[in-house]
Amino acid sequence: MNTDVRHEDAVAVIMLDNPPVNGLGLVTRQAVWDAVERAEADGAVSCIVLAGAGKLFSAGADIREFGTPTAYREPNLLSLIERVQSCKKPVVAALHGTCVGGGLELAMGCHYRVAAPGCQIGLPEVKLGLLPGAGGTQRLPRALGVEAALNMVVSGEFMKSERIAGLAGQRLIDQMATSESALLNEARAFAQSVAQARPMPRLRDLDCQHPQGDGFFAFARNSVKQAMPKYPAALACVNAIESATRLSFEQGMAKEREIFLGLMDTPECKSLRHLFLAERNAAKVPGVAPDTPERAVKRVAVVGAGTMGSGIAMNFLNIGLPVALIDNTTEALARGVASIQKNYQAQVSKGKLTEERLAQRMGLLEATLSLEPLSQADLIIEAVFEDLLVKKEVFGRIDAMAKPGAILASNTSTLDLNVIAAATARPADVVGLHFFSPANVMRLLEVVRGEKTAPDVMATVMKLGKRIKKTPVVSGVCDGFIGNRMIEQYIRQAGFLLEEGCTPRQVDQAIEKFGFAMGPFRMGDLAGNDIGWAIRKRRYVEKPQIRYSPIADALCEMGRFGQKTSAGWYDYQAGRREAIESAVVGQMIAKYRTDHQITPRQVSEDEIVHRLVFALVNEGALLLEEGIAARAGDIDVVYLMGYGFPPWRGGPMHYADSYGLDRVVHAMKRFAQNPMDDATFWQPAPLLRQLAQQGGSFTGGVTP
Repeated sequence: MNTDVRHEDAVAVIMLDNPPVNGLGLVTRQAVWDAVERAEADGAVSCIVLAGAGKLFSAGADIREFGTPTAYREPNLLSLIERVQSCKKPVVAALHGTCVGGGLELAMGCHYRVAAPGCQIGLPEVKLGLLPGAGGTQRLPRALGVEAALNMVVSGEFMKSERIAGLAGQRLIDQMATSESALLNEARAFAQSVAQARPMPRLRDLDCQHPQGDGFFAFARNSVKQAMPKYPAALACVNAIESATRLSFEQGMAKEREIFLGLMDTPECKSLRHLFLAERNAAKVPGVAPDTPERAVKRVAVVGAGTMGSGIAMNFLNIGLPVALIDNTTEALARGVASIQKNYQAQVSKGKLTEERLAQRMGLLEATLSLEPLSQADLIIEAVFEDLLVKKEVFGRIDAMAKPGAILASNTSTLDLNVIAAATARPADVVGLHFFSPANVMRLLEVVRGEKTAPDVMATVMKLGKRIKKTPVVSGVCDGFIGNRMIEQYIRQAGFLLEEGCTPRQVDQAIEKFGFAMGPFRMGDLAGNDIGWAIRKRRYVEKPQIRYSPIADALCEMGRFGQKTSAGWYDYQAGRREAIESAVVGQMIAKYRTDHQITPRQVSEDEIVHRLVFALVNEGALLLEEGIAARAGDIDVVYLMGYGFPPWRGGPMHYADSYGLDRVVHAMKRFAQNPMDDATFWQPAPLLRQLAQQGGSFTGGVTP
């Protein structure tokens, strides 16, 4: 933290300087406190400007202190805000880049605020299962008005400074700077203009009322309950803001604090905070230093113009990179280009993209039958049929054409990347980039690190993944990597449940009630049941000891591949995605049970959920043991971003920790005694057994 107080024309400038986001950790809070004290005592200073170094003002709490006692040590954020607010000289906050969370609460404790155009302003704490805990729910309604403040706090979304400045009656922004580069000078000038103004304005002193009072808050509560039933923090935000309209400022602050501390201990908050930190930790690649030089990526080539290839291409067109889309037939290219055009046109019709931007992006796309663009590309992504022999042949051709230093990536979802890399003379340049379908929408990107993948290749693709607005998570090489290797066990359990007495609807409803976006059978129909069928056929040859329920194969033999054939586990009507329970499938399952002399039984929702989820957990434990996944949090991020695991439960590994690993092991032993299940699979992974015995957790290790 820069503790220097710079003087210019009687203005003291205090600069928040705690990279990368000017987090308000203890050292920074103390430095600001001391700087305010010195400026207040300095007779040559008439006013103060509080600004942020680098690209932003402040993103709030320092995540390195998150959930630790240090976050509450004096001066804590509440104390610092009170100290700034009570300063005998005007304090002007100069806002640019990002001013969110505790950063905004600090700015609201200042007497005035000058903002640069484009500054993102907000209170996103609800996304961590919390509410703003340093006066945000009490000052923002006074500054913006109750409705605007409630919408911002409950949604956790940001608003640009110019939009806020245009709100009628707002008192959050006192002046807009002409540009970001002019902000500091214009903030100084503004500070000089109010240096002698007394009394100094405080947001806490403003009136805070809503004309409809009871009716408005009753409506807000009902809306939040319907929209976010699993997120108690959203409703708590409404209650805290209502207190701002009914209580004194001091009483409202006490109420906010009481609610904040109560939320900290909720399972939802712990889960969301875990995911927040896990997503940031996922960007750290073991063995790759943060300052590892990156390779320049200015041109991209995608080999394969199918659904995945065209979706992958869009990610790079979106950030202004030229893309060559390559296929071996004009028909395939035409379909790929048409798919891209259709997706962009849909964005235009929704007002999310202008016709001009659409034209710019399409202008960056080259669709060609020629392999010549491979020689100019810095990144080449293969997205052809999921067959090892096909991919090896394609990589051999890419290797022959690509320039030295180009990164060669495969979009394989299950195959051995090391075998693919061995088809080239440059395995250090080969990496897996497993996009999830639809590739232009899904946030997850599994980055598969081969045994010879170079550190600078990893550094490059991890940063590039963030540029294209993905969440990259590193996986080692194994069949299915992290996500698909685990989901296979989940789907196997779903098949066994059908044999034992469940219907597809029962299984889907139980896991969707638990919080999954979609159950295993609806998911299979969406993805295409023939994909799983192809994987099973390969497994029957490679791993004949693994048992699968034959019901899924029988379904595929009937040509019921899912939504694309209007028939899968469910029936579908033309043009609609609604899953309709199928009498044909019910009869097929019943016949299987009769043929195999199985008496169906009633299976509880609890058993359905825990067989599916603990199957994920046990396989995840094996992935951690084998080093395929570096951290339990990485697995949770994969399942949050790619497989619809409920965020408020924190991912499968965090859920297991919360449930209790000893209880998980006990349940698995019970499942192993079921003669219809796979007793071998339900033997707890050694890591899981060890942690359960020693009172440890996946996220925290063994308790000393």
